[in-house]
Amino acid sequence: MNRLIFHIDVNSAFLSWESARRVKEGLPDLRYIPACIGGDPKKRTGIVVAKSIPAKKFGIQTGEPVAMALRKCPNLVIVKSDFELYIKCSRAFKEICASYAPVMESFSIDEVFLDMSGTSLVYPDPLKTAFEIKDKIRNELGFTVNIGISTNKLLAKMASDFEKPDKVHTLFPDEIPIKMWPLPVRNLLFLGKASEKRLTEAGIHTIGDMAHSSEEEIQRLLGSKAGHQLYQYACGIDNSPVKAQPEEAKGFSVETTFNDDIVSVEQVLPILLEQCDIVATRMRRKEKKCTSISVNFRTLDFRNKSHQMTIPNATDTTDEIYKNAQKLFTESWKGEPLRLIGVALTNLTDESFEQLSLFEDNEKKERYRKLDATMDEIRKKFGNDKITRASIMNSSIGIAKKARAQMKNEDDKESRTVE
Repeated sequence: MNRLIFHIDVNSAFLSWESARRVKEGLPDLRYIPACIGGDPKKRTGIVVAKSIPAKKFGIQTGEPVAMALRKCPNLVIVKSDFELYIKCSRAFKEICASYAPVMESFSIDEVFLDMSGTSLVYPDPLKTAFEIKDKIRNELGFTVNIGISTNKLLAKMASDFEKPDKVHTLFPDEIPIKMWPLPVRNLLFLGKASEKRLTEAGIHTIGDMAHSSEEEIQRLLGSKAGHQLYQYACGIDNSPVKAQPEEAKGFSVETTFNDDIVSVEQVLPILLEQCDIVATRMRRKEKKCTSISVNFRTLDFRNKSHQMTIPNATDTTDEIYKNAQKLFTESWKGEPLRLIGVALTNLTDESFEQLSLFEDNEKKERYRKLDATMDEIRKKFGNDKITRASIMNSSIGIAKKARAQMKNEDDKESRTVE
């Protein structure tokens, strides 16, 4: 059976969702005037999260400071982000999409993949079906989407990024030479600026140039793993399935969502320490240790990023987990304002033996282990909020304090479940 995949992407989601609400209220449509989402319109601070096509004509770019955007267009209409509205619109959009497909994968707040394979008896004309979905979303919800159609997720997503807005495009394998290969290498999915620079310096300027190079050459330029994956993509190869639900992680994790933007390392570290303390405590209650630690965060445009490492010896100490989590975060965060931070511990083991290292302070490590055990016992007897670490307690940052309160509520629920 041939695969048939749709990728559906809301056009300038945050701006479109705010515009649809305003149109219902009889206000001007932001999509047709110089406008952007992001920042505080009264203080003129923050960054541009989404922009209208008229705003783009003034050279306004996503991610730039609102103050800079105002210098380019003094009459720019600025609207503050409304995440409750975005979640409501996202759910309505995904509900329509899910009604057409046996399997739907949520790729982000404003994107889904539909696996339409085997639906030819119900939907014999894929193009007609895509237009029906697109028009239903526009007519019922008041905003537009692009739909890409192909035989795999990569090509479907590439197709949906063609001409916008309110369009349906195909990118089947026989269309790759005409529609995809002439595009600049920066248009290839998951290819970043650093990789683009290396490729163009080597004389590889288009996706077709990549596809017609040898895989060994691409791996030499981009590294073995990334080079292999991106070379496959340049050739239009992607065998990843559409997943109805993400695979359940076999481990312990905690995430914290913020109403205010996280913009500095000083805000992050107390939260990160508290999170490591919570997941490590949960893990010790189950008498487990971990060998993999990951940190994930979500930016203002709801893009998720994560960074993971494997440690040589399994651990359950909060101090060691936090030091590694801190390293992961500082290596991967580029300073974008954040709305979510999380820590996960995976690759669990129940082994009690731990190999000693000549390069570590094993006495210090044992002191931390005893400290963890003492804190665990106090929490078990008197509650999770009766003891915490001084470095967390002394933090004076408002966002961190709110985050700690939120996490403690969640941890109390977890504790009652476990105990």
